[in-house]
Amino acid sequence: MRLLFKQRVFSWFDSYDIYDENGDTIFIVKGQLSWGHRLNIYDASEQYLATVQEKVLTFLPQFELYLASAGGNQYIGKIQKEFSFFRPKFHIDVNGWYIEGDLFEWDYRVFDRNGQLVATVRKELLHFSDTYIIDIASPADALCALMLVIAIDAEKCSH
Repeated sequence: MRLLFKQRVFSWFDSYDIYDENGDTIFIVKGQLSWGHRLNIYDASEQYLATVQEKVLTFLPQFELYLASAGGNQYIGKIQKEFSFFRPKFHIDVNGWYIEGDLFEWDYRVFDRNGQLVATVRKELLHFSDTYIIDIASPADALCALMLVIAIDAEKCSH
């Protein structure tokens, strides 16, 4: 499954549209006024699905991930930037996944605990706004993979 992640240029808060290979809107991401980044994810019919919330007052950037549930938001884990010199590293406690990034912090690969590729993320250059292509091995992992990309993009915007 391939998703095109495109930032809206003219909006007060971070907002993104996520399209499938056919150009149909799959997800909508809307930023919300808060202390740190707070990005809510909706499906194409604007049903709330998830939240990516930045934790403030941490040494390195950290984002908590929440899925919508009947009783409110359910915490599923976090992604935290790790200190590294050459390649970006993130600690993730979601699904046993881990991320490897390239030297320029444009491209990432997400693996499961067995080393199987879950998703690849490529930043498209020469666009007016942040644009990524996300290739996901299983459509069932699309929302979690999208949450990681949102957190990484928000972390890059923070510094």
